[in-house]
Parts: sequence; structure tokens; C-alpha cells
Amino acid sequence: MSFPRSAAQLGLLLCTAFAGTQADAQSAVRPGSENGYQAGSAACGPMRVNVDGAGPYDFRIDKNRLRVVENAHFTPGVEQLFERKTGYFGADIGFTLFHFPNHHRALDAMTRLSKRERVDKPRGATYSIECYFERALRFRNDDVVARMLYAEYLVQAGRADDALEQLRVCRNLAGDNAMTHYNVGMIYADAKRNDLALAEAHKAMALGLQWPGLKDRLVKVGAWSEAVAIPVAPAAAGASEPSAIAAMPAQAASAP
Repeated sequence: MSFPRSAAQLGLLLCTAFAGTQADAQSAVRPGSENGYQAGSAACGPMRVNVDGAGPYDFRIDKNRLRVVENAHFTPGVEQLFERKTGYFGADIGFTLFHFPNHHRALDAMTRLSKRERVDKPRGATYSIECYFERALRFRNDDVVARMLYAEYLVQAGRADDALEQLRVCRNLAGDNAMTHYNVGMIYADAKRNDLALAEAHKAMALGLQWPGLKDRLVKVGAWSEAVAIPVAPAAAGASEPSAIAAMPAQAASAP
């Protein structure tokens, strides 16, 4: 069985498995902003109900509204960037993101298109790739997959500090979701923060996810160590003594 190389790729496959909460997201993002981000510069545009009444919609939950947009604009050929639908790839992907700002696969496709054309704003697109991420997170700042895609983009752009900030929020959103911790760990590994990747690997494993991809990457670079099991502190007098043990990382990871 093969495993996606990065958290972004895996997150696209598992995007429906995570259910974040708005309250968690609001406690994690920068204050003084609309849904966690500034209402939008002139470059990134305001977030408002579309003039045709079609959205914006949440990609994670408004599945019944996807077919019209995807059939007309975000076809498999457009998503894979090999067959245009109505014009430039950037126009069709941008149309999709106008109606579904946090459309995970469209964000990924726009990122790949930007990289392929070697420009921040692909031909036919209304905004730059970074604006599309800004709009996605301004629209739904609890969308952990959109945020991981943004973090992966930032890593690839050589902006590790900005990526680490996004990953910090992802960790807060993850809760007890093992797949999200695994995904975050994969992007930490991409960012060469193996200490943080190790902590996320241990967390995912403690939550029951035993996929080997992240561990294998850390073993390959000599950054892997097993979690150390230590006894839980004895219970207070009069209470039954717990028999469970707590797994702690052999290497402590500091938050970015």
C-alpha cells in the first residue's frame, strides 16, 4: 500500500474525516479580524454573497450544490490541468473557488497551476494563489484541510515561519483526530522540523493510527525515537490506583 508523500495530499483524501469547531478556530487565529482574517484587501476582495445567489458555499457540507459547478467548470481535466473546459485553467478553477472558497481540490489545483506557470496569479484567475488561501480561511477558518494546504504551499515557497504558524493552528484544531496529527507531522517533516514531526507522529500513534509513512521519513533522516511509557501518577488516597500508562515522546517538541 502506498501513502501520500505530504499532509496536503493525504488531507485531500481524508477531508471529510475531520469535523472542527468554530469556537476552537476562533481561539487559535489572530484577533481583530473577520473569521480570523482581515476582511480582505483590495487585492483579495471582500467576502460577500455572490451576486447570482449561488454561494459562497462550504465545500465540506454543501455537497448537494457541488455538481453544477464541478460539471461546468471543475471537471477532471481541469483538476488535473490537462484539458480546458471554458477557457484558461485559472478561470475555471477560480470560478469554482468563487462559489466554494474552501474547495480543497480546487485550492490544490490552483496551487499546482501557479507552480506550473511560475506566477503568483495564473492566467484567467481573479486573485493570486495566496489570496485564494486568504479567502478560504477568511470564509471558514476552522477548515483544517484548507489550512494544511496553505501551510504546504508556504513550505514550498520557502516561508517556514509562516507555515509553522498555520500548523500551530492546525494542531489546535486537531483535537483527538489522529489523521490530522499525522498530516500535520508530514508537513513539519517537509519543513525540516523533525522535532515537531516526531511529536505529531507519537500523537497520531497514541490515538490509534499506525500508518508507517511519517515514521519511515523520520527514520530515514535519523530523527525517529520511540515514545517512552511512564507510569501514571498514583491516585489520591481513597481512590483506586490506575493501571494505565501514559506514552510520552522520547524527545520533547517545543511549539513554534
